[in-house]
Amino acid sequence: MLQHDDSPEDPCAHHDSQRQADVSNPSDAPSLDVLIARRYSRRALLQGVLGASAVATLGGWPGARRATAAEREGAPSWSASMTFAGVAHGIDAEHHVARGYRADILLRWGDPVLADAPAFDAHAQSANAQRRQFGYNNDFVGYVPLPYGSQNSEHGLLCVNHEYTEARLMFPAGSASSAERVAIEMAAHGGSIVEVRKTGGRWQVVSDSAYARRINALDTAMRFAGPAAGSARLRTRDDPDARRVTGTIANCAGGITPWGTWLMAEENFHYYFGGKLDGNPEADNYRRYGLPSTRYAWSRHDRRFDLAAEANAANRYGWIVEVDPYDPLAVPVKRTALGRFRHEAAANTLGKDGRLVVYSGDDQAFEYLYKFVTAGKVDSRERAANRDLLDDGTLYVARFEADGTLRWLPLVHGQGGLEADNGFHDQADVVIEARRAATLLGATPLDRPEDVEPNPVNGRVYVMLTGNHRRGHEAVDAANPRAANLWGHILELTPHDGDHAATRASWRIVIGAGNPRDPATAAHWHPQTAENDWFACPDNAAVDPRGNLWVATDQGSRWHLTSGSADGLWALATDGEERGRARMLYRAPVGSEVCGPCFTPDGRTLFLAVQHPGSDGTEAFTGFGRRSSFADPATRWPDFDDRTPPRPSVVVITRDDGGPIGS
Repeated sequence: MLQHDDSPEDPCAHHDSQRQADVSNPSDAPSLDVLIARRYSRRALLQGVLGASAVATLGGWPGARRATAAEREGAPSWSASMTFAGVAHGIDAEHHVARGYRADILLRWGDPVLADAPAFDAHAQSANAQRRQFGYNNDFVGYVPLPYGSQNSEHGLLCVNHEYTEARLMFPAGSASSAERVAIEMAAHGGSIVEVRKTGGRWQVVSDSAYARRINALDTAMRFAGPAAGSARLRTRDDPDARRVTGTIANCAGGITPWGTWLMAEENFHYYFGGKLDGNPEADNYRRYGLPSTRYAWSRHDRRFDLAAEANAANRYGWIVEVDPYDPLAVPVKRTALGRFRHEAAANTLGKDGRLVVYSGDDQAFEYLYKFVTAGKVDSRERAANRDLLDDGTLYVARFEADGTLRWLPLVHGQGGLEADNGFHDQADVVIEARRAATLLGATPLDRPEDVEPNPVNGRVYVMLTGNHRRGHEAVDAANPRAANLWGHILELTPHDGDHAATRASWRIVIGAGNPRDPATAAHWHPQTAENDWFACPDNAAVDPRGNLWVATDQGSRWHLTSGSADGLWALATDGEERGRARMLYRAPVGSEVCGPCFTPDGRTLFLAVQHPGSDGTEAFTGFGRRSSFADPATRWPDFDDRTPPRPSVVVITRDDGGPIGS
């Protein structure tokens, strides 16, 4: 999900490098664009979509038909409920929200989390202070009501991921990559649990909360559970039993379970590990994940991230971490049954029989879509009964067929070639090398699968594919003009018989992002899409209590090529006559991406994370035209204080009249 510049001088630089990173998937399975081309003929598109006059606008994308009468029946009416006037495209140093709404800053990097946290001073940072303060680059936001089990929409806990750090905006010039600076960066990773309450119509942080907690990469103790716990491939000198691990990194999107725990997804863990692989028994495994890297200097100061000192170091990251926000003493757990890859999201829902289903994308070009189905059922009456539910179940990877069906392939030791002859000696090997196992089964490579959100109202699942400019022209044909896909698209999955635990589903495309008025993008939107009502690079998503889909975008440093506008949050119609129509509620300041949209149970409050303000693509920002730095940023949002650099922040959006968001 990150989007940075790719400069070797900045070990924390990352995000646009995600788009530029070398493809590490050797699979020759047909990618989704090839399947689209096979599924839809030119004749069908011309005759069965919107007619010849619309083909140039839609670019031949499938799924652009109007909903059938059966589909419209009972579907929410987006045109009736989404009555706000959308924010226009644009880019500047401020943020913007639709008329009739307010956007308040709730939490900023460096704000106190623990009661004894010192006041933030960007010029006098320390690891000890950062361990008590709100971390950097907030991403996923989850809300759990207080007390547990209630639907309280005015008092609860926010669970916020801190994905990564960006040294050139965090530290003054001349701040060398010392052991202390590395410790500050480690302390700024992980997550924060913050108690919040709505008082007098405004949300505030409860400053002396007993629930307040910082989870970090520096010294937070965690444990392993599931099939990889105890594996020789996770052993280190500090943990010879492979049962304990310190810290979590690269925490991107996530999820909240039905029993109120927080799932933190470890995404781009590969950026943190240095050291040579010569003679390392994990060398092939690590190369599949893009290791080693020189983007962070951590391996110079901490053996945990030095592959030469600890051969198994990187196998200890890339997991889903479960945290109990209601118990500040509970030890976080890395649930290895859900597989090791660059997890984006851990959104979850129930199968028909009550088993939990967790969806997750692997955020790299040509990687895969996964889901995990627990063996046991969720116990809605006894919270403690779900404590280890995520340690036993089946991990699946998706294969998209040309006929519009999807098969979920089980990643189970002893099945489908996942055997000793192929280097898989037990289930621990399967989950540690989930990517290689998925490739062996013939999973479908996708265009950067990021957030995956089930919609409890219509029963479908929405998959954000942020883009893939590396798709070759050899895949282009009349039905699939999206080579060099800068703009991304959104898939809609319909589980067989409405059961998320089923091993079959159908798929189609909701939108092909990009400018519908530019034939070069071959975009696909509702035919009456207005000038400002389209976006590029869908990344995070959320579903509000009425079943409306909300999409946050992340264009990275290529925003001037993909839309010419800053990133934002959009309402997107998925049902009825308005299917494929979008509208922007919130626009972020220059250089930012929008993450973690999260609604309270009543839908009257929306929390958003705004990452790396002033960072991405500021060279193309008219009137600035150069790379941002601590002393010279493109924006000083949200403080606009000459001594303070831009600060990643959580924004809270409410309606002026107190009504539900979007209606």
